[in-house]
Amino acid sequence: MKKPDNEKASPVSKSSRRNFLQKSVLGGLGIAFLAKSNNVAADVEYTTQKVSRTSNPTELKITDLRVANTTDGPIIKIYTNQDIYGLGEVRDIADPRYALMIKSRILGLNPCNVEQIFKAIKQFGGHGRQGGGVSGIEMALWDLAGKAYGVPAYQLLGGKYRDKIRIYADTPSSKDPEVYAKRMNYRMEQGFTFLKMDFGIGLIKDIPGALIGEKFWSGQSEWDQSRPGNLSNTKHPFTRIQITDLGLEKMVEYVHTVREIVGYEIPLSADHFGHFDTNTAIRLGQAVEKYQLAWLEDMVPWFYTEKWKEITQAVNTPTLTGEDIFGKEAFIKLCDEHAVDMVHPDLASAGGLLETKKIGDYAEEKGIAMAMHFAGTPVSFMANIHCAAATQNFVALEHHDVDTPYWEDYVVCDKPILQNGFVGVPETPGLGIDLNEEVVKEHLKKGEKLFAPTDEWNQRNSWDRQWS
Repeated sequence: MKKPDNEKASPVSKSSRRNFLQKSVLGGLGIAFLAKSNNVAADVEYTTQKVSRTSNPTELKITDLRVANTTDGPIIKIYTNQDIYGLGEVRDIADPRYALMIKSRILGLNPCNVEQIFKAIKQFGGHGRQGGGVSGIEMALWDLAGKAYGVPAYQLLGGKYRDKIRIYADTPSSKDPEVYAKRMNYRMEQGFTFLKMDFGIGLIKDIPGALIGEKFWSGQSEWDQSRPGNLSNTKHPFTRIQITDLGLEKMVEYVHTVREIVGYEIPLSADHFGHFDTNTAIRLGQAVEKYQLAWLEDMVPWFYTEKWKEITQAVNTPTLTGEDIFGKEAFIKLCDEHAVDMVHPDLASAGGLLETKKIGDYAEEKGIAMAMHFAGTPVSFMANIHCAAATQNFVALEHHDVDTPYWEDYVVCDKPILQNGFVGVPETPGLGIDLNEEVVKEHLKKGEKLFAPTDEWNQRNSWDRQWS
């Protein structure tokens, strides 16, 4: 008899088969049928050929955690004592050690107890990319649990609200608004039904008289992380940069040009603007109100709840923040205070699939919608897809690599992943993907190896309980 495809892909040991037979018979598989058979094992195998034998969930244990540190982000792989493994990702090219430091805390545990493990390791997460280790492990646990039970991850979160996920694309900016508008128009031709633009103060910093106080910071890259006191590491209210009337006029002209080409039938949101104070944020928000932007993003840091509330109450354009928040607690504060109109978690910082769904569910109770931030490999992207499918107040998910030709090649799944601005929700177990390891190898960071042993992280050397 020809063996079914799922068995050929996932062989089981003789002991596993014997245990399965014993439990099946005791469970009433059909004792009368078995008693008449000349070959009980063969008949049970035929009768149950559509039953997944990949895993025995109650006996599943974590045995290892390894990393493939790519130029697009660290991909983690959690191994088990059975023939399945889980995939996750540390956020946005962050340090893989955020995940490796937690390895000793999860070895030997059953990965199907996702929430229990999350509560044990949550203490090792932090805001921004420091949440990447906990979140990446949580992703891999849901991938494992879905594979163990033979269901897609969204099903374990309570089921889905939608079959396809709306995507908004990151679009390379240009100081020429007409060039940028044409790029945005191309996004619509690609099928996107939601757009986001960049029109921060970087666009006008070379215009004489457009900004006050910017020259003090000149020559300091906003993205330079090496200097504690530079512009990148100075919180918005403390830079004392202000936009003049001329600067506002130029920024409004930029938005006007883009809106004229894009039109008003499609949502157009605004990305991070740079670092300036609350008063300037309000002036800018009021200046662009007539263009009906979908949201104004990260105008001040997320933890200034009162400042966010002040901005939100002063402008009619929706406000949004949250991509650097770890855990639901800070989102709850923002929602309770009605400090923002929308929340914007990054699943790879927020705590993973379930924590992000909890954030969305709480926001929903307060009448607040949820968009989702994303930048990374298809591993984290597909984790976002499952969470978005399972969360009712979801609006749209960001995609930073629409123009990266090899990006989808990282994984094996139904292709193309992105079609006409939407992504179909996978119906295969777990996250619904596997790795194309040859492509992963091509994009490893210099000196890195593919899933090399990490035994140096096996030993647990401290007592982690945070209470007495």
